[in-house]
Parts: sequence; C-alpha cells; structure tokens
Amino acid sequence: MILDWLAQTPALLAGVLVVFGPGVLALWGVGLRGLALFASAPLFGIATVGATALLLGAFGVAWSPLSWGIAALVLAAIAWALGRLLGNRLPGMAPVGSRWLFAAAVAIGVLIGVWRLTAYISAPDAISQTNDAVFHMNAVRFALETADASSLHINAVIGGRSFYPAAWHGVISLIVMITGASISAAANMFTLVMGAIIWPLGIAWFAREASGSRAVAAYAAILSSALQTFPLLLIQWGVLFPNALSMALVPAGIALVMALPRWSQGATAWRAWTRSVLLVLVVIGALLLSQPSAFLPWALICVIWLTFRLLSGAKSTPRALAFVLVAAAWIVLLALWAYLAQGTTGSHWPPIRGKAAVLADILLNGQVMIPFAYGVSALMIIGLVVAVRRSRLRWLVIAWGAVSVLYFLVAAVGNPFVRNAILGAWYADPYRIAAIAPVIVIPLAALGVDAIVRVAARTVGRAEDDRMPMVLGAVGVTAFMIVLVVVRPVEMPEVTEGTMYEGSTYHSDADAYLSPAERELLESLVDEVADDARVLGNPSTGTGFGYFLSGLDVYPRTWAPPRSDAWQVLAAGLRDAASEAAVCDALLVYGSPEYVLDFGPGEAEPGRYVMPGMTDFEGQDGFELVAERGDVSLWRITACDE
Repeated sequence: MILDWLAQTPALLAGVLVVFGPGVLALWGVGLRGLALFASAPLFGIATVGATALLLGAFGVAWSPLSWGIAALVLAAIAWALGRLLGNRLPGMAPVGSRWLFAAAVAIGVLIGVWRLTAYISAPDAISQTNDAVFHMNAVRFALETADASSLHINAVIGGRSFYPAAWHGVISLIVMITGASISAAANMFTLVMGAIIWPLGIAWFAREASGSRAVAAYAAILSSALQTFPLLLIQWGVLFPNALSMALVPAGIALVMALPRWSQGATAWRAWTRSVLLVLVVIGALLLSQPSAFLPWALICVIWLTFRLLSGAKSTPRALAFVLVAAAWIVLLALWAYLAQGTTGSHWPPIRGKAAVLADILLNGQVMIPFAYGVSALMIIGLVVAVRRSRLRWLVIAWGAVSVLYFLVAAVGNPFVRNAILGAWYADPYRIAAIAPVIVIPLAALGVDAIVRVAARTVGRAEDDRMPMVLGAVGVTAFMIVLVVVRPVEMPEVTEGTMYEGSTYHSDADAYLSPAERELLESLVDEVADDARVLGNPSTGTGFGYFLSGLDVYPRTWAPPRSDAWQVLAAGLRDAASEAAVCDALLVYGSPEYVLDFGPGEAEPGRYVMPGMTDFEGQDGFELVAERGDVSLWRITACDE
C-alpha cells in the first residue's frame, strides 16, 4: 500500500509545482520571505491557474502545461516589475521562538496530515463514492479533451453555460498532462497537497500573525489535522473538492491581510496602498476561482479583525476616519454576502439538530454529529480565555463567535430568510459551514497549548522564552496528535439523511456506488464501443463515471438524470423498445444512442433514482449483449434500427 502511494510521487510533486512554483517565484519578487512566502504562494498559484484558464479559453488558446507555464512566467515577471516599482523587500515579523522548532513542527504537521488523508482514501487511485465526484471527475476529463479549463466553459460537460469555479479542475488536468497519472490518482495526490501542505502552512502563518509567536505557530501546524471538520470532512461529504481547496486557502488569505500594515511601514502611501490592493486582489481571485463560498468566511474574519484594529485606537488612523472605514467594510461585506447568496439555488437542507445540542456541538467541536473532539476543545477553551485577557487577541473571540453563529443557524434555525439570505451561499449545507470552524479553532487551541507550556515553565522555574519548554510542548502536542489520528473514529454521520457512513466513502465493494465490476466494465468500454458512439445508463448507479473512466460519450455525465418527458419514457420502459414506439422516439431526443449499461434498477435513496426500464435486458427483443463483468453488462440497442 505504501509503495502504491510512493509510486504516485510524480503527481504529488507536479501538484506542488503547479500551486507553489508560480507563487514562490512571483512573491519573492514582490518581497515576501520565509513562512509568508511559502504559505501565500498557493494563493498566487491558484489565482494563476484560474485566471490563465479563463484568458486562454476566451482567446481560444489550448490549455496545456506549456500555455499555463508561459502565462505563469509572464505573471511572475509582472510581479517582479511591480515589486521593483513598489519596493521589493517587505519587513518580516520579529522572530519570537525557535526557527528550527517551527520548521520541525510544520514538517510534523505535514506528515500527520498525509497520514490521516492517505489512511482515509486508502488507495491512490480510489474514487470517492459520492454524487459530486461524478461531476468533478467528468469535468477534468472534459478539460483534458477540449484543452479548455475555463470557469466559463467547464460546465459544458453537462450541457451548462454558467460560470463554475474551475481552478481545482485546472490543477488536476495539469497534473495529468505533466505526469500521465490517472485522473483519480491526480485528484487524490492533490488532496494531499491541499490538506497536508497548503492547510498546515496557512494555519501556521495565521496563528503567527495573530499571536506574534513562532511557538504558537508551531503548535498550530502540528494541530492542523486535529479536527475532522477540516480537511477530512470535505473529502468525505459531497465530495467537495473545490470547497476543500478554497477553505485550505482561507487561513493564508487572512494572514496576508493581517500582515499588510506591517508591510506598509516605511513605504510611501501610494506604494503601500497599491501593493496592498494588488495582494488582496490575488487572495480574492484565488478564492473566487476555487469556490466563492470561501470568500465569505475570509471576508467576515478579515472585517472583524479590521474593525478591532481600527477602533482600538490605531495612531495612524483618525478616529472619525476609522469609523467610516469600518462602516464601509461592513456595508461592502453585507452587499457581497447578499449577492453570493442570491447567486446559488438557495437552501437545500432543513435544520438537523436542537438548539441545546448544537451549542454542545460547537463547544466540543462535534459539528454535524461527528464524535466530540474533547482534547482540542479543552485547548480551544483555554485559548479563548487567553484571547479574552489579551486586548490584541480579543478579535479572535468574536471571530470564533461569528463562525459558531453560522453553524448554529444552519444546524438549528429553520427560518426561510436565514436559510436563503444568510446561508444560501452554502446551500444551507451544514457540512460546508462546519468546515469553517477549524480556521479559528486551531489557532485558539495553539494558544491554549502555549498557555499550558508557559504555566508549566514558570512552575518549574524555567524562563518563558526558554527553548526546552517549547520543545517539550511540541513533543506533547505531537504525541497527542499521533494518538488522535490512530484511535479517533472518522465516521461521518449522514445528518441530512439520518444514516451513518461507518467506513471510508472511497471504499469500493460489490454494494458500493461504483463497484469494482462496474469500474472494470466502464474502463473497458474503449475496447467495446466505437469512439463516436453514445452509451446510456442510469447515472445514479455509477454509470455517470463512464465518461471520466473511458473518455467515451457515456450519458448522462452527472449523477442526476435529465428532467424531461423523453428521459422518463426511457427510465420507465427502455427495455420494451421493441414493442413501444414511444421509446424509439425518446431515444431520438438523445441522439439515438447505440448502447445501454445495465447496472441494476437503482436505489430509492436521496440522490439516487430507480429506473426499471434500464435493467434486465436479457431475453428482451431489440438488445444484444456486448460485454459483462459479474452482474453488470453492456448491451447494444437494435430495437430501433431501420
């Protein structure tokens, strides 16, 4: 198993190159160094992928590693030129704490993140057995075949014409083209990049900017995978790859905004403002092109921080101007919130929990009824006490409260206005909103660890800045994390359906959404079917993965069937095509497909559909068996031949 993962190292390195390479090159020229450089590099890298794909798609230039690479170099050159113009060395934070301890802590956080994610995914080419995986995998195949990963065009994979954030799909397609890895392997290796590299670096930088301490940042890096709600939850539920990418970017996006006042010191006003605006635009571009819903928690937390900073008596800002800026920031935030909420299809899920139970979930970090995180929650509560007592950290308490209110609303409040106007950007989905909490909880828990270490150091007569207590604190947190990832269950309650996933959503067996036999048959279609043929199937039985696995026109290309009278005829009676003329008329609507997959009748569950007309073709006139694997089969439709 380990060797299987190691064999995909080129795909992992390609993901790191695509996301970190352009950012490190460009932001070095702007003046970033150290942690700030590496933690913020993915923001520039993702913005580059998304923006480049948009531009190339608009001008009809093929999407490829070459075209992306040239565009990335051009953007990096522009960044260097701007850095030269605006002053290309930004002041760093004064070092507080051991540098080597911090570097070791980040490495430990990365390793623990890799451990947790690989253990859950189980195999590097495993496919998430979830509805949204059908669209995302097919969209990557579409980007590869059309040489177009534009967010304005990616939805065409299912016949759509609307904007859909496609930065994640662009990255996966580049990994496939660079390394030749399968789409599923590329997706899984990039999941490691998102959850075990981008996220720990970002959360560590955020913790350092908030606390001013390398020790707190080190503890945050080690604790980065402590909560199931992120990064693990978003690859369990959905699967929400774009959401996972955007949430992984949020901590670094917040830290960048917090660093802007320090970076502006000593610069002329126009240089400081120009640089700040450009850097913030990079953050906004990265978030909007990966998944716009992550823009709102980023903006909310940043506005809370800005409010505290401006109203706490910052000498550089007159009081009246501070109030004007704060009011303007909140007005803009509310306007953007309303716009993004209206830009979706609104609330999809009702409340899931009683109010008292939700409060317990928030305090014990058991959102969406996952097992309570007692240890992390205890550290978080200590961190909240520390933050309340330190004026520069009190804004973190408000930020935690704001994020908690969002979850309380989605989990316990059924008011239509709340669910659509306030929570609509997340479809009122408790899973998506639960994933926001770790952005604040992990830094608070790191503050809690630091407080415990400091008290222990004073108790034994050690100086607070002595390295040994910090080392022992890091060792203790590492031991805690090792125990946590070994013994803590990762079951995901299906709170919207009242059931429980007891294993991994990547596990495939005979009863899975996409069984091994079904996958084998779909992968073999290229040997059984002409390149220009269309193959029908009930998409909620796993046939929806057919386009992604074969490259052939397996229809539909998403988990849900078309909403049309013609499809209803096929779903109910395709097997009777030889005796029902209406069936052949319905087939004409979908281009007279020549083949149909029989993966069974389907299931009467949420997100699944029963289609009795698309099964049991054996013995039916007008159908010829082409191939079978176990209990699934491919049939040629001859009933409508003239």
